[in-house]
Amino acid sequence: MAQHPISDIPPFAEGSVVMVTLNNPREKYFGAILAVTPAGVALRGMDLNSLEDFMRLVREGEEVYPNAVFFPMHRIERLEMDARNADIPSLQERFETKTGKSFRDFFPATAASGIR
Repeated sequence: MAQHPISDIPPFAEGSVVMVTLNNPREKYFGAILAVTPAGVALRGMDLNSLEDFMRLVREGEEVYPNAVFFPMHRIERLEMDARNADIPSLQERFETKTGKSFRDFFPATAASGIR
């Protein structure tokens, strides 16, 4: 049987690319996990509604970077891995296709990375 094409990173470990669904108010964020603790989840990313604009700015050569954000556990409704589903590309694949840039250059896997 063929291996499933999902990353070797353990699910929801530092560096995993996820969508976070939040409640009160309901929001969706996309990005790379910086840390998961009993208090909540730290993420380098952005509101999913801003992703298209962010990709456009990156493509145009603007100096933009995703934010490091923290969500307390009581707001987190769901964490969902960002992965290709048959012919539907993952959001990180869409980012690379639309911008021509490496996803990891903009969404590094560690909190200590050199993002300005």
